[in-house]
Amino acid sequence: MQEPESNAMPADQGRFATTHWSVVLEAGREESAQAGEALEQLCRTYWYPLYAYVRRKGHDPNDAQDLTQEFFARLLRGNFLNTVEQRKGKFRSFLVASLEHFLVKEWVRANRQKRGGGQAILSLDEEGAENRYALEPAGNLSAQKLYERRWAMTLLDRAMKRLGEECHQHGKRELFECVKNLLSGDAQEEGYRELAAGVTMSEGALRVAVHRLRQRYGILLREEIAQTVATQAEVDEEVRCLFAAFNS
Repeated sequence: MQEPESNAMPADQGRFATTHWSVVLEAGREESAQAGEALEQLCRTYWYPLYAYVRRKGHDPNDAQDLTQEFFARLLRGNFLNTVEQRKGKFRSFLVASLEHFLVKEWVRANRQKRGGGQAILSLDEEGAENRYALEPAGNLSAQKLYERRWAMTLLDRAMKRLGEECHQHGKRELFECVKNLLSGDAQEEGYRELAAGVTMSEGALRVAVHRLRQRYGILLREEIAQTVATQAEVDEEVRCLFAAFNS
């Protein structure tokens, strides 16, 4: 996995942009519709790493689906801000710690009839989740390591999707589709001449375009990470953790 290039620094290093997770943290103990909406958006984005965590813990697909839904039901319906205040930090860490607490302390007292009040809080692609889980490495990753790797992949995928949308909006769809594997490190940096011919560019121009797209990809990745942390310093730390997840 190749780390996207990003030499961009925040326009104002003294300020950290308001993000989904910073909104939740700043709400404290007060009721906040904005914080609830921000937390729900984060949960919708990062539910699959939690599902994979539960499955790797040994639960079958049906129980894993029910457990994931029930976890979100309690997180979003309950007084989650009290818990947040006790565990200030990165959303990634908060979420998996809360899930582990739920699995150990709450599941033994829950039953299928009462879970979530009989209603799903989030609309999850449960069938798709199990199809994705079937492609995971069989048994050689712990639940924690699998969670961290899926979390990292979710961030990378979201950044790549945003980059693709930007390219499409600026009439560079063909270029993006041609070089996107180079951007993520899924292909070797060779064959530029052949690729350039496919998009009617010189080899040198293509290399420059790829360099710029990698830089933009890095910026978008940091923006996605920023939505899950509270400070700029934590963005840098999460970038390191993200790529470490693929080396363990």
